[in-house]
Amino acid sequence: MIAPKRDVHIIGVGSCTPGRVLTNRDLEKIVDTSDEWITTRTGIKERRISDPGTPSSALATEAALRALQDAGVKGSELDQIIVATVTGDRPFPSTACLVQDRVGASSAHAFDISAACAGFVYALSLARTQVAAGAVDTVLVIGVESLSKITDWTDRNTCVLFGDAAGAAVLRSTGRPGGILSTRLHSDGSLTNLLEMPGGGSLNPASHETVDRRLHYIRMSGNDVFKHAVRAMESVACEALEAAGHKPEELDLLVPHQANYRIIDATARRLGLPMERVFVNLDRYGNTSSASIPLALDEAKRQGRIKSGDLIEMVTFGGGFTWAASVVRW
Repeated sequence: MIAPKRDVHIIGVGSCTPGRVLTNRDLEKIVDTSDEWITTRTGIKERRISDPGTPSSALATEAALRALQDAGVKGSELDQIIVATVTGDRPFPSTACLVQDRVGASSAHAFDISAACAGFVYALSLARTQVAAGAVDTVLVIGVESLSKITDWTDRNTCVLFGDAAGAAVLRSTGRPGGILSTRLHSDGSLTNLLEMPGGGSLNPASHETVDRRLHYIRMSGNDVFKHAVRAMESVACEALEAAGHKPEELDLLVPHQANYRIIDATARRLGLPMERVFVNLDRYGNTSSASIPLALDEAKRQGRIKSGDLIEMVTFGGGFTWAASVVRW
């Protein structure tokens, strides 16, 4: 018997960023770059970098605890934990299982997913489906990355972009109208070589050769990624809005993936949205991949940019390629 479809609301959010701030001026001392060059091309002024001994699970756990507190939910009430990451503590066990233990969610099942920068919205979509179907009642969704640990600090084209962070959301059916109205997911595996980390998996397992060839760092073809990102984010944003029965001009706030200000600006212009209705914090955090959107959600809520009844949309693009959007009546 198929369970009736239920509403699914985001009832709590939280985030965590490391204390260390790496500014553009700091990067000038590391690679051949400048504050003006980075700011003009990306909009980034600084990013957060975790200590060598701080794994992704530590950031994820703190973000999870803050989201649970915001939701008024105990860890023991969770049925499911999904962590979106490409920089988990280790290949296995999953980072989600580590978080499950640390937040006291002994009744929850836990697993990771990998969809790069689109990971959080992918996980949100999966969690929504599970709650709506009645398979679970309360889900914790986390996006976390420690990208500084896979960044090539000798490559000036990529090392200026990335930072570390975690963001989390608690989902539950409340019996009220609204909540997550639609999600749309896409991928194109033919473009994997444009944004990847070649080493560390079964194709190029760790060896002296892969380390010498610097295969364990992010590689990106920036111009190609930019062109695909703008087109894909506009398309999927419109697709998710149509599925939700809304138009771009009805949005109270657009929460895009924080990768590059030019991508955000181009997406907003294509949707006909003024920047006053677009949330931007990449100037302070850089690109935090799957943590980007939940971190932005948490900040937007705490700043009063998201209020009950608001129509918001999350839209993202990342390696894979993967891209996704979700429309929410808060």
